[in-house]
Amino acid sequence: MNIIKNEKSSQVEAKHSKFLGFAFYVDKSEQVKAILESFEAKYQGAKHIVYAYRFLEGGVLREKFDNDKEPVGSAGQPILYLLQKKEVMNCLIVVVRYFGGTLLGTGGLVRAYTAAAQGTLEENL
Repeated sequence: MNIIKNEKSSQVEAKHSKFLGFAFYVDKSEQVKAILESFEAKYQGAKHIVYAYRFLEGGVLREKFDNDKEPVGSAGQPILYLLQKKEVMNCLIVVVRYFGGTLLGTGGLVRAYTAAAQGTLEENL
C-alpha cells in the first residue's frame, strides 16, 4: 500500500486544453466533501472538475470517481484505476480542465486526465 507524502499539483496541456492535477491526503468523507466544495468555488471558470479517491474509513474501503459530464470512462475512471494499479490509499486526486476549443476524443481525454493524475503522484509516494 502506498500513501502520498505531500499535497502536490501538476499541469498537462493537450490541444490547448489545460489539465490541472492535485493530490490530497484524505481519510474521511468530510475531507473529500470540503476539498471538492472549495474547488467548485475556486475554479468556477473551469469546464470540468473530475476526481477519484481511495481511502479506508472505519475499516471500510471507500472508492469513487466522477467524470463531471465528460464521456463515460474518459476521466474519473482512469484516475481511480491509476490509484488502484499503484495501490495508493488515503488519496483524493482532482483534475480541473479548462477547455481549449478542440475536442480531444475519448482516447485523448484518457491520456490527458491520466497524465495530470500521474504527475501529482510522481515523487510523492
